[in-house]
Amino acid sequence: MLPEIRLMGDVDVAALSPLLRGMAMTVSYAETQGGIGLTTSGAMNRKFVHWAAVHFDWPGYTSEDLYRMNKVLNEADMPPLWVVRDMVRHLKLLRRKKDVLLPTKRGQDFLARPQAFFDLIATDYLYAYIHHGQTQEAVHNRMRWWHVFLNLINMKAERGCSLDELANELYPSESYPEPAEMTVETWKERSALRYDIIRPLCWLGLLHEERQGLTIWQHGTYHKTPLWAACLKLESDMQSEFILH
Repeated sequence: MLPEIRLMGDVDVAALSPLLRGMAMTVSYAETQGGIGLTTSGAMNRKFVHWAAVHFDWPGYTSEDLYRMNKVLNEADMPPLWVVRDMVRHLKLLRRKKDVLLPTKRGQDFLARPQAFFDLIATDYLYAYIHHGQTQEAVHNRMRWWHVFLNLINMKAERGCSLDELANELYPSESYPEPAEMTVETWKERSALRYDIIRPLCWLGLLHEERQGLTIWQHGTYHKTPLWAACLKLESDMQSEFILH
C-alpha cells in the first residue's frame, strides 16, 4: 500500500516545496499579469520563462545555472517548468484562452490557500506523475516499492546520506565502490534511484540536497526537511531497523 501523504504539522510549505511554490507563483503571475503568453507551438513564452528562472529559486536550476547553459531560455530549457505546467494543467488551475493561460476559479482558490492543496499535489506528483524519459509502466511498477524507498530514506537521511549509501542498501549484491566498476544494470538502477525517487522528493520539498563545494557532476548529501515529518508517518518511525522486502 502506498504511504499516505497528509499534511499535519504547522510548516511553511511554500518555503520548503519548490514544486508548490513554483505552481503558486505561476498561477499568481497569470492572475496579475493578464495571463501567461504562449508561442505559436503552445509553449510558455520567453518573457515568462525568464521571469520563472529568476523568481522560482529552484535548487539546481537558478537563473545563473540555466543561463550558464543557454543564452536565451525557452520552456524546453527549464525542466522544473515542465513539471509545474503539467501539474497546474492536471489540477485545472489554469485554462487556455486563445494564446494565453489564465487562472481558473479553482486556480484562484489555490492561490488563496495553497497549503490545502498540498496533499493532492504531493500524492499525484510523487506516485503517479510520469517524468520526461519515464514510462507509465515503470511508474506503475514502482508503486509497490514506495514504502521501501520512503522507510529506508526515513532512517538514512536522519543524519544525512548519499546516493551511494541508499543504493548499496537497496542493491547490496551490486555495490561497487568506484563508478568505473559499475555494470550497465547497476548504473541504470542508481540513475533511476536519483531521478525517479530522490529528485521528486527534493522537488516536492521533503528532501534537501546539500551541495556546497560540489561540482555539477558530484552527488550531494540528502537530509529530510521539516516537511517530511509534517506529512509522512512511516513504519520506520516506530522501529530502529526496517527490513527491506
